[in-house]
Amino acid sequence: MLNVANMDLYYGAAQALKDVSVAAEEGQVTCILGRNGVGKTSLMRAISGRQGIRSGSVTWDGQEISKLRPDARARLGIASVPQGREIFPLLTVRENLETGFSLLPRKERRIPDEVFDLFPVLAEMMNRRGGDLSGGQQQQLAIGRAMVTRPKLLLMDEPTEGIQPSIIKDIGRAIEYLRDQVRMAIVLVEQYFDFAVALASRIAVMDRGRIVLAGTPAELDEADVRRWMTV
Repeated sequence: MLNVANMDLYYGAAQALKDVSVAAEEGQVTCILGRNGVGKTSLMRAISGRQGIRSGSVTWDGQEISKLRPDARARLGIASVPQGREIFPLLTVRENLETGFSLLPRKERRIPDEVFDLFPVLAEMMNRRGGDLSGGQQQQLAIGRAMVTRPKLLLMDEPTEGIQPSIIKDIGRAIEYLRDQVRMAIVLVEQYFDFAVALASRIAVMDRGRIVLAGTPAELDEADVRRWMTV
């Protein structure tokens, strides 16, 4: 289980996160919703170790990890699909997927069949450069690359941003599979309300660096959530 407690994060003198607490459990999706610029990506960067925090804690499987480097967190089973995908455009699809091998014991260095079951287009384009793929295909590649490391916690930052509807459906099915069959804990940052609610076990809504609403989809009023996403 992931537990973020009372997190404060600063960029210089500007405070980006204020007393943020959120959790994610095995086999569940925790959705982080909110408008642009409210701190969602900062929260994801803090969980993955790409941004240090001023105070508070990040606990994963009972271990306090807020002082660990990103690679150490990755070795504990935390993988990230960052906003903007961040694939390697000059590497082939195969080479992009194989970048995850560095975290694995030599005997486990293979691409799981589930990557190609969920995203068949990647199997068809193994020798194409990442930069030649469409935006939706690059997003599938970024998710597949994270899956290669066999994570227990998957952080996904706006995976539907700028993606065509058919691939959004593929991504939704992949998240459902990872949640239900692989039993991953998933933290999903989204602005697409209907997509998020269909997947969410719990929702946290952010505004100005704080959590302003939290609960299950059944507990939260849709109009209240949408208001915080559109103001």
